[in-house]
Amino acid sequence: MMNEMPDAGKFIKSKIDAEINVEKKEFNPLSCVELLRDFKEKAVLAKGEKLQFSGVGQNDVYNISKPFSIGGETVLAGRVEAREAWADSHVQFFKNETGILVPADGAPTLQLEDGFATHIGDETIIGGVDVYPNPTPTDPKRIDYRTAFYRGHDFPSLKKFALGPENMKDVRLTSLANNKIAAFTRPQGGSNGNGKIGYIELDSLDDINAKNLLNAKIIENQFAPEEWGGANELHLLPDGQIGVLGHVAYRDEQNIRHYYAISFVYNPKNHQASPLKIIATRENFPAGPAKTAELVDVIFPGGLVRHDDGTATLYAGLSDTEAGSIKISDPFIF
Repeated sequence: MMNEMPDAGKFIKSKIDAEINVEKKEFNPLSCVELLRDFKEKAVLAKGEKLQFSGVGQNDVYNISKPFSIGGETVLAGRVEAREAWADSHVQFFKNETGILVPADGAPTLQLEDGFATHIGDETIIGGVDVYPNPTPTDPKRIDYRTAFYRGHDFPSLKKFALGPENMKDVRLTSLANNKIAAFTRPQGGSNGNGKIGYIELDSLDDINAKNLLNAKIIENQFAPEEWGGANELHLLPDGQIGVLGHVAYRDEQNIRHYYAISFVYNPKNHQASPLKIIATRENFPAGPAKTAELVDVIFPGGLVRHDDGTATLYAGLSDTEAGSIKISDPFIF
């Protein structure tokens, strides 16, 4: 009997190790390549279309928001930039005139990138990436970025009210049923690599600041090693969970970037998220120019308009030069 105990102990330990490994395997995030394979096996999407803009000269318009209301007018925000320019964008607001998007009368021009919008209470919240010079003694030309937020009931009352942490994009907000503000963040560096998604609840818009946003709790096991992602838009669902429209990305061996539109559902009660799923790719839109060769396979989702029939229209930037929309059926959303 004494000789059997070590063997039994080894068996039990081996069984426990196997169970732990199975548990780890179940929670290992799928890579972009695996997510893309699953998407192509299931996806039945109508071909997307490009949006047409006027009134911007020779500039490109890309990385748009979805259409939203402000001051009784429906507009969308678009990033406007010359094809050869870098870190020289501004956000303009456009209205639809017989299928052509033209600058909205009386709307401001904001020195931001990748504009987005949401509604909290009776105010419209508009944000984007603020790129600014931040010289140091060793790098006098250093440029950093952060997320800037504006609030107002209409364009004339729109005022900047908050700045996110340095070098953090993709901060998104929504109101919750308990009247708190849900904030999704995207810290980078260290264990966060090129970017993970964090979550925090705050009491009011007045609590949106860099210090508080840095306290967001990371949603672990969402992205494969060396890959990254972020939230682009939030939808409060009837059951209190949050539907998240976002992106996942990686660089291949040729340094080409690949960005895909994704969705997942987040449960704020237990800090758990459903697995990521791709809902659209650059290939789902007509071919077109890219800002550089490494941006050919880039789609940057800006927002979802959900329809009563269970479908939705996705609005997105394409290859950092154009913008488009595509109809998506319910199984691919939340």
